[in-house]
This record gives sequence, structure tokens and C-alpha cells, in this order.
Amino acid sequence: MSSQFLTFMLDDSQYAVEVYNVQEVMEYTRITKMPCADPWMEGLISSRGKGISVINLRKKFGLPAKEPDKETRIIVMEMKPSDDSIITFGAIADSVQEVIDIDDSEIEPPPKFGNNIAGKFIFGIGKKNGNFIIILNINQIFSADEIINLSEITKNLGATVSEDEQENN
Repeated sequence: MSSQFLTFMLDDSQYAVEVYNVQEVMEYTRITKMPCADPWMEGLISSRGKGISVINLRKKFGLPAKEPDKETRIIVMEMKPSDDSIITFGAIADSVQEVIDIDDSEIEPPPKFGNNIAGKFIFGIGKKNGNFIIILNINQIFSADEIINLSEITKNLGATVSEDEQENN
């Protein structure tokens, strides 16, 4: 059996997320900064009329900073923490490549790292046209506290958007 993945680039490495986690891919847009946020939290944008948090995967993964350019995209994804809730967020990617099929038998388990922290972010390693593709486990990228913070920001933003809409009516 095979699965579909959206591939994207970060710092000359190819990453992928399962297509069912992806809501849309947007051109890079102005991001409203949030005070006192985690360093990897870029801020907020509007997607489909809703405010969502945007994270910088380069910062989250400890990669060097890069200024956005014409190839930079925001991948809007849904994360499903264990409590049956759904958290929608955007992730900045250097560029987005394509949707590919990878046979389950061609996905190797994540490599073992010294502290195994980075390993929990990775679902597995795929290979396409001789290139390695790091397949991310979206539901494991954030700690429990980070998920709570992301969820609270999203809830508060939703309440603010609703209040603004009521004031405009």
C-alpha cells in the first residue's frame, strides 16, 4: 500500500507530510507578530477567514535563518493531538515541491539519535529518485505545553475575530 505526501524544502533537505494533514499551500504573506511568543512562533495570518498561528520550521528544528523569497510558502496543516481536538496552523517552508506516492514498504524507520528528541519528529525516511525524504510526524513536532499554547492562541484569536465581525455588523 502507498501513501501520498506533500514534499517541501528546508535548508537544502527535502521533507514531507502526509497529504491528509494539509489544508492548503499559500504564498508567503505578511505575518502579524505575537509578543512574548516562542522563538519559532512567527505570528498570525488569516486563512479561509480564520486566524491561524504560523510557525517557522527552520527555527523549530534549529536550522539557520533565511529571509522569505518568491519560493517561500506557508503550508496550512491540521494537527490532531490525542484529545480529539484539531489544531490548524501554518508552517513556513523554503519551497513546496509536489505531491508524491511512497509505498509503505519503502519507508524506513527514523534513524536513532543520541537523545532521540529529533527522532520523535520523524515518522520515517522515504526515498524518491535517489533522494532521501524526511517524513515528519506532525502530531509529534510539538510538546504538550506547546500544543496547549498553540491551542490557546488559536482559541483566543477565534474569539477576537468573532468580536470584530460582530462590531462590523
